[in-house]
Amino acid sequence: MSLFNNPVNRRVFLKGGALSLVTLGLSPSFLRRTALAMDLPRAARGKTLIVLFQRGAADALNVLVPFGDRNYYAARPQLAIATPARVGGSANAAGAIDLDGFFGLHPSLASFKPLWDRGLLAPIHAVGSPSATRSHFDAQDYMETGTPDRKGTVDGWLNRYLAVEGTCEASTCAPGASAPFRAVAMTAQTPRILEGASPVVAMNSIDEFSIRTNGGAAQRRIEALYRTGSADLVHGSGSDMFEALKVLRAANPQQYRPAAGVAYPRSPFGQRLLQIAQLIKSGVGLEVAFADVGGWDTHVNQGGAQGQLATRLGDFSLSIAALVADLGDRMDDVVILTCSEFGRTVRQNGTGGTDHGHAGAMFVIGGSLRSAKTVYGRWPGLAPEQLYEGRDLALTTDFRAVFSEIASKHLGAAQLPTIFPGYGGFEKDWLGVL
Repeated sequence: MSLFNNPVNRRVFLKGGALSLVTLGLSPSFLRRTALAMDLPRAARGKTLIVLFQRGAADALNVLVPFGDRNYYAARPQLAIATPARVGGSANAAGAIDLDGFFGLHPSLASFKPLWDRGLLAPIHAVGSPSATRSHFDAQDYMETGTPDRKGTVDGWLNRYLAVEGTCEASTCAPGASAPFRAVAMTAQTPRILEGASPVVAMNSIDEFSIRTNGGAAQRRIEALYRTGSADLVHGSGSDMFEALKVLRAANPQQYRPAAGVAYPRSPFGQRLLQIAQLIKSGVGLEVAFADVGGWDTHVNQGGAQGQLATRLGDFSLSIAALVADLGDRMDDVVILTCSEFGRTVRQNGTGGTDHGHAGAMFVIGGSLRSAKTVYGRWPGLAPEQLYEGRDLALTTDFRAVFSEIASKHLGAAQLPTIFPGYGGFEKDWLGVL
C-alpha cells in the first residue's frame, strides 16, 4: 500500500540521512490544494482559536484560589495559598492575587493580573468532565474527543469542527479555497483533539517543518516518493511539496522578532507559543492551534506559593502573557483556551501533594469577552458534605458547555450536535463568556 493511501495513518514521515523530522496530517489532495494556495497576500484575517492543554491534572484550587471559602484552608494546612490580606500597607507577596473578593490567582500567575484588569481574562471554576474517571489517559481522551465515557470515538472534537465547517476535504470547493495551514499542533504527533479526516499539520517546531537535504540520495528518495504516489498529487516530482514548505520557511523562527518589548520564556512551552504567534502574524490562514505542556501531576512536594507547582505556573503564565502582548490588537480575533483533564483532591495528602480529583479550572483569554472582571461558573463549596465523593471539588460546568460556546460564538460553528455528539446542553448551559 502506498504511504499516501494509508487510510489509517494519513501522515507522511520522512526520515533518515540528512532529513529532519516532518510530520504532516495531510492527504494527497490537501498537498495539491496547498500548492495552489500560496498567494498569501489574499489571506484574510480571520478568527483563531488556540487550545493549551495542561497534561497531568493541574491543581485548580491553587491555580484559581477560593480564599473566600474557609474550608479551603482547613483542608490544606501546608499547601493553601494565603489570603491577599495586606501586610504593612503592601500586598502579601505570598498571598493570592485578589480578583473579586472571593477568588484569587496563584502568586505565580501575576502576569495574568494585567489581562484581568484589561478585561481579557475569564477564569472558570468547577469545570471539567462529568466522567468519574481518575485515569489521566481516559480523562484526556474524553476531553479531547468531546465524548465523556465513550472510548470508541475515533476523532477529536476540533477535527470534527474543521470537517463540518465545509472544508474541501468534506465538501466540493475550488482548488486553493482551503488555507494550507488551517490547523496546526505544536506537538511531535497529531494530538487526540485534532485526529480525524480533516487535514492537520503537527510539528515540534517550524524549523523542523522543512526538508533539509544535501542533495544526493536523500533528495532522490523524496522525489521518487512523489513520482510513485497517488495520481491525486500534482503531476511531476515533489516540487509542489517543497513549494508548500516555503510558506513556513518564509517565517523562519530564527528571523522572526516578536513585538517590541515582548520576551517569551526560553522554555519549550514558551517557544511553542512564540511560533504560534509567528504563524498568526505570517498570514498563513491559521484557524486552530494547539499546544500542550506536562508536569501538573503533583502527588509529591507540590508546594504552595513557592515550589513545584509555582514554578510550572510561572512559565505557563509568562508564556501566555507574552503571546497576548505579541499579538497586540490581533487578540480581537483570537481566543486562547486553557484546560486540564481534571483537578486534584481538596485535601492535601501525606507526601506534600494532592491526588487525582474531579472538577478543575479553565481560562479563556481574548479581546471579545462579554464581561470584564468576572469569574465564571457556579461555586459548589468545599464543606465536607459539598464535595464530590467526599473528596473532590464538585462539577458545576460541563467542559462541553465551554467548548461549544467558543466553537459557536468565536469560530462560527453551526453543527454543534455533530461536533459534540451525545451532549444535550449547548446554549442553555453556556456561561456567556463570549
